Amino acid sequence: MIAQSDHSSTSESWQQYLAPYSMGYRIKILSQLLTRKFTERLEPFGLTPFHWLVLCCLWQEDGLPTSSIGDKLKQVGGTLTGVLDRMEERGLVRRERDVHDRRIWRIWLTDAGKELEGILPPIAAELNDEAMQGITPAECDIFSQLLNRAIANLS
Repeated sequence: MIAQSDHSSTSESWQQYLAPYSMGYRIKILSQLLTRKFTERLEPFGLTPFHWLVLCCLWQEDGLPTSSIGDKLKQVGGTLTGVLDRMEERGLVRRERDVHDRRIWRIWLTDAGKELEGILPPIAAELNDEAMQGITPAECDIFSQLLNRAIANLS
């Protein structure tokens, strides 16, 4: 049987790994809050955070194959297909067969999708600034580097 004092010190040593104190739990809460607030800001445009992610991929490199978008976003084909269907219905993207390999569908921004590049990034930046209020630019940079490292460690 474990003595009370041993149990107490063991319990305290695990405290940092238990919700609501664990890093994973707090990152989850941050993600949920950011997603909720970003969803509210995208709503007037009829977009979701997933639409935003697809647009970001295409703003960086238009004409990506569907599989490349899925790889970048770590998404399965079915989920991405539905999102692309809705984006195509909204006139934000168009699909075209690859000229060299007819099995590949490439996704291209329409003028409406390109136009959002001048509108949405400032909205995302404003939310980021709101979330990082009171945190110095140097601390934000360190935080970003640490998140990247943790993601790489688990990938």
